[in-house]
Amino acid sequence: MDSQYDKLSQQQIKISSRKPDAKILIKDNDAHSVSCTNSSDTSREKWGKEIEFLFSCIALSVGLGNVWRFPFIALENGGGAFVIPYIIVLLLIGRPVYYMEVIIGQFASRGCIKAFDMVPLMKGIAYGQVYATALATTYYACVMALTIKYLMASLSEILPWSYCQPEWGPLCISTAAYNHTHLNNTLLGKPVSSAELYFTKTILREKDNIDDGIGLPNWDLVLCLLTAWLIICTILIKGIRSSGKASYFLAIFPYIVMSILLCRAITLPGSLNGIIYFLRPQWDQLLNPNVWYAAITQMFFSLAICFGTLVMYASYNNFRKNVYRDVIIITSVDSVTSILAGCIIFGILGNLAYETNTHDIAHVVKGGAGLAFISYPEAIAKFKYLPQVFAVLFFLMLLVLGIGSNIGMASCVITVIKDRFQQLPHWLLATGMGVVGFSVGTIYTTPGGQYILNLIDYFGCSFIALFLAIAQLVTVSWLYGVKRLCQDIEFMLGMKTGLYWRVCWAIITPGLMFLVLIYSLINYQPLDYKGVKYPDVVYSFAWLIWAIGVGQLPFWALYTIFQQQPGKTFKQKLYLAIKPNDNWGPLESKLLDEYNLQRKNIDYNDSLTLSWRSRVYDNIFG
Repeated sequence: MDSQYDKLSQQQIKISSRKPDAKILIKDNDAHSVSCTNSSDTSREKWGKEIEFLFSCIALSVGLGNVWRFPFIALENGGGAFVIPYIIVLLLIGRPVYYMEVIIGQFASRGCIKAFDMVPLMKGIAYGQVYATALATTYYACVMALTIKYLMASLSEILPWSYCQPEWGPLCISTAAYNHTHLNNTLLGKPVSSAELYFTKTILREKDNIDDGIGLPNWDLVLCLLTAWLIICTILIKGIRSSGKASYFLAIFPYIVMSILLCRAITLPGSLNGIIYFLRPQWDQLLNPNVWYAAITQMFFSLAICFGTLVMYASYNNFRKNVYRDVIIITSVDSVTSILAGCIIFGILGNLAYETNTHDIAHVVKGGAGLAFISYPEAIAKFKYLPQVFAVLFFLMLLVLGIGSNIGMASCVITVIKDRFQQLPHWLLATGMGVVGFSVGTIYTTPGGQYILNLIDYFGCSFIALFLAIAQLVTVSWLYGVKRLCQDIEFMLGMKTGLYWRVCWAIITPGLMFLVLIYSLINYQPLDYKGVKYPDVVYSFAWLIWAIGVGQLPFWALYTIFQQQPGKTFKQKLYLAIKPNDNWGPLESKLLDEYNLQRKNIDYNDSLTLSWRSRVYDNIFG
């Protein structure tokens, strides 16, 4: 077997060692043409200032998921019992994957598609990730539309969710007077707060099911969606430099508002009980696999890893930038923000439990988007002084968080197209992205829109990301190799990579992700929305959406083998397809020459003469 690989390796070396003269260019199919002998550098946009990368990544990662998804997941998984697994998962999965993606993007100075020139066979991973990111961009903008709707409503003289409207019926309880006295006087059934009814009846006009269709768009939400996309396109119109400048505000402003809300939350009666519930560990829950599964899936949402956006952002860095420090800062800030948001929301839930005279904090309010559009508004409506001001601040913060995340996702899609069609002006790409995103997004503004959003979020984003994340980790760690990745880091940053990173990349992180995949498949249950099942035809459509994303991997693998590799036999083509392209390396021609010279001094056959056990050891510790 080894002798066969030796022959293949010799053929590969002969093919890859062909030297073009000064007039020949190596064509980069997805991005740029790089001369091997010309000293002129291939131009690529860069951040105006290096700190813009840090702020942009914070704006991308710290988003709506931190404000409502993290508290909701914690609420479902025992409060404090969730915090410990979350921190452990951050160290074993979140931070290693984040560092890996940033390193790859900065080293290649290309978008996520071109970054997979490191292993051309697996380029379909990047296409699948961009597909999932594009889907997420459409429904994320719809959440921004809801925020804009609430922001405008906050300017009313009386907050419209603080009182009951006649058409809501006798079970409605005014949020401003939501207490145990009213509950005891309500004998007709379970009371519902005016804030919840305002969200479901007035804003969403939500249907009980979608058996008869999703209905027509709510045109007030359509206008809000249009406003959201106008904001996004305005920021993206001039490319990474304009979005980099916007990142200062997008990253900092939410913390100002969160600090104000935290101060208010801890002054509410009963809030301390909620915060204690959130922070007190329930040690028996640590043996519950559901808690660990929730922590891992939340980490993907929280850090925005394995969606291609981090590779894209890092590709605009200067080649020698020390991103190690930035990665530690960003991942720490993101987790601290999640815990801070948890303290705020659980303080509010503690107050709601006090007002409703119940000790069951876990069931005070419905989860999901309701935490942002029901619980927070309820608390704000109770403010004695200037509740409108706090409402405006809160929903403006949500809007800023949504913009920061959506800018990153939309930029990822635009960068992929820009790298392929360089002649297209950036303003045209940004405008086209806005038109398509708005057109698709109108489906979420219908009375059944939340059903569709829930479906796309699961099958079009979460489930696809889980499969492709495992494929990405195996590709980088074992096909490209941890050893070579660490050599690239040393070439770029001049620093050795510690054992912690090596072991996580090679064993712990992909192993844990694989266990999560197996667990999710074993425990799979048909998706529902608020306990309502979807029609069978909708499930078929959902699986088709998933298949398109995951199917990118085998499609592009076969295309790469049969259309792009020069080998004569399938085995030769396959072998060459798992090796980096000839022009893989830094985009700058001078750095690429230095890198190629360094790689020539490495004997590619060393690992082929070792036993498989020795190869595994050498990949991790070599």
